[in-house]
Amino acid sequence: MSLEPVEKLMADARRGGYAIGYFESWNLESLQGVLDAAEAVSAPIILGFNGEFLCHAGRRAAERLALYGALGKAAAESSPMPCGLIFNECPDDSWVLAAAECGFNLVMPADPQAPYDDYLRRVKRIVEFSHQRRVAVEAELDELPCGASGRVEGEAALTDPARAERFVRETGVDLLAVSVGNVHIRTSGEQALNLDHLAVLADRVRVPLVLHGGSGISANSLKEAIRLGVAKVNYGTYVKQRYLAAVRAAIAANPSNPHELLGLGGKYDVMVAGRLAVRAAVLERIEMLGCCGKAR
Repeated sequence: MSLEPVEKLMADARRGGYAIGYFESWNLESLQGVLDAAEAVSAPIILGFNGEFLCHAGRRAAERLALYGALGKAAAESSPMPCGLIFNECPDDSWVLAAAECGFNLVMPADPQAPYDDYLRRVKRIVEFSHQRRVAVEAELDELPCGASGRVEGEAALTDPARAERFVRETGVDLLAVSVGNVHIRTSGEQALNLDHLAVLADRVRVPLVLHGGSGISANSLKEAIRLGVAKVNYGTYVKQRYLAAVRAAIAANPSNPHELLGLGGKYDVMVAGRLAVRAAVLERIEMLGCCGKAR
């Protein structure tokens, strides 16, 4: 199946009372693992890659964005599941604009350090550029606290409903990621969302709402958030944790034949181990979104 328009994916989710998961990929094995899981439960899915990571100045080797776009598009075309493809959370507008031209059908400019007026202006320009190419745009308001250190650090500024309503109207974005108690890169533990605040946002903002930091959101909060109108939930941290554990275990088996570790596809192959771990990780959470069996 070719890429499904994100607007249709989101409209179907809101009408059906479920959310669609974006389970982040970083290589071919993780991408295949996400698709394997979606196909196992007949669920629509958002595929994609992290734009902040791919454009990061500290990378030891420059990335070819067009390869990621082509890979994600080919993955969607290989699957019977309805798929979207996101270039996620990128602070560099030139990369976001390039992504809109090389296969992604959803892009997300994200620059938490930018002043509000500057971000609004830039997002508006990206929306105009992307919509001409039938590419949807997700934006975010207010930076999430971070749990990468094992502790939740940073101020949890809740997204202001009036400002969110105005931002959506002035920019024309298709989706809005909000801060309602969710945490980025939470490596352990879970917490509840501020559902009262989310309800106010859902009443004021007419585009589908998105929750980043899905790894650390409690199941009960997530279920209620979807009932209130959240249509997309992002996962990354716990998927990578499962992947790394599986790859380390495969390497620890230490077969003498390097082909058993890379490429043969047997029980010691680290690529297969990673793929299967991602599949299992996605299956662990996707049912909570209510999207299983919704692929058409």
